[in-house]
Amino acid sequence: MKTILVTGYEPFGHTPVNPAELVARALDGVEIEGAGIEGAKVVARVVPSSFFTSIDVVRAAIAEVRPEAVVMMGEYGGRAMVTVERIAQNFNDGTRYGLLDNAGRRMQGELTVPDGPAAYYTTLPIRAMVRAMRDAGIPADISDAAGTFCCNHLMYGILHHIAMEGLAVRAGWIHLPHLPEVAALEANLGAPSMSAATAEAGVRAALAALLAHPADIDQPSVSRLQI
Repeated sequence: MKTILVTGYEPFGHTPVNPAELVARALDGVEIEGAGIEGAKVVARVVPSSFFTSIDVVRAAIAEVRPEAVVMMGEYGGRAMVTVERIAQNFNDGTRYGLLDNAGRRMQGELTVPDGPAAYYTTLPIRAMVRAMRDAGIPADISDAAGTFCCNHLMYGILHHIAMEGLAVRAGWIHLPHLPEVAALEANLGAPSMSAATAEAGVRAALAALLAHPADIDQPSVSRLQI
């Protein structure tokens, strides 16, 4: 059976409970199946929300698990939907959010890979994944902005690793909204939220679509928001 490596970031900043960690833990060991597709088992890892260390942890997990695909997850406060990232850039700026990573590191303007390309595109079938989530009743969209903090950093770092090593592994990123209890905190008041159960259902549908589509669907993924 194939394996999908799913990662989720731990708490950080004003997020005492990260939906990415909860969803990753819930999916660990789950078998993703669907009509007409070869199933896959999920192996999940919770990743430290720290620059460079997170890349090392996921690189080690790839070497250990040898997955068919890597789907990394984090939280993006302020978004109301599950968003699948299209692009990761070789740039870090946590100061614009007023954030240090969990190791206390401040990054402003540094590159993840000094001699690396400016950006990498995801290799996941993102239109198919969004379509599957919407069909399952989960609000979802494609995002063209992964931010400049640890999520974008890890996505770029792993896509760079896969490219440099010539690995036959598809990889990309899913962002989840705040949990309701996190959106209720004074620091986050007014932000939209989504339950862990709803987010998990969305990611399950996205993983099934990943297995069903070696290449992305050639259909528009209509969006009402530019995110």
